[in-house]
Amino acid sequence: MTKTISVFNQKGGVGKTTTNINLSTYLAKMGKKILVVDADPQGNTTSGLGIDKEILDLSLYDGLINEEACEDIKIKTHFENLDLVPSKPELAGAEIEMTAMKDREIRLRKFLEGCKNKYDFIFIDCPPSLGLISLNALAASDSILVPIQCEYYALEGVSQLMNTVNLVKRGLNNPLHIEGIIMTMFDGRTNLSLQVVDEVCGYFGEQVYKTVIPRNVRLAEAPSHGLSIVEYDDRSKGAEAYEALAKEFLGRTEMKQ
Repeated sequence: MTKTISVFNQKGGVGKTTTNINLSTYLAKMGKKILVVDADPQGNTTSGLGIDKEILDLSLYDGLINEEACEDIKIKTHFENLDLVPSKPELAGAEIEMTAMKDREIRLRKFLEGCKNKYDFIFIDCPPSLGLISLNALAASDSILVPIQCEYYALEGVSQLMNTVNLVKRGLNNPLHIEGIIMTMFDGRTNLSLQVVDEVCGYFGEQVYKTVIPRNVRLAEAPSHGLSIVEYDDRSKGAEAYEALAKEFLGRTEMKQ
């Protein structure tokens, strides 16, 4: 059975796209069939997986607005077991166009039904906002992965995020829940990073993954080459962390089944 997961935090720069790309590629490497949906108009997941947005005929925009089938839009990446529904900048206009549509909050859910049973996991890279595209992602998902940056304002907006989750649960998707919290950009040399992890663990408890993602130059460099960290530098600390996260993620998922 396919599990659909939104990688979501309305704060920008917390590592959503980095997590989406690298967790997905490691899970694919482990033999899981993965579909990544780039729901961010910036299209960083698309370019980060080495796809040239300029040559794409169809993108998620066409699925949401023109009701093109998922099967016709998804493309294979150069990773075995990993497919992508790409994004282009025109997706930014979709929120305005969807506003007048009757089923505006569930168009992504309907779009994904055409692909759903062919994958173990579908990961949705959400935009850093609480707009209509993010609502579509949450309405289409079983659960949410929340990357939280190990910095001073880490918990800023968490209550707003939880309010959004509860709103979606009440109105659109009652089974929606937090899959897990991922601490990103961790610097073990600073007391601040350690304090933030303690605070987040105090707030979310066992929902926080034991694996933390370090601040790592190689992780930051990889997307500019259109590569995941497993391709760019699989011996870096960033690569080791995402491989460990993928193993922990699978372990937890299998325990819940």
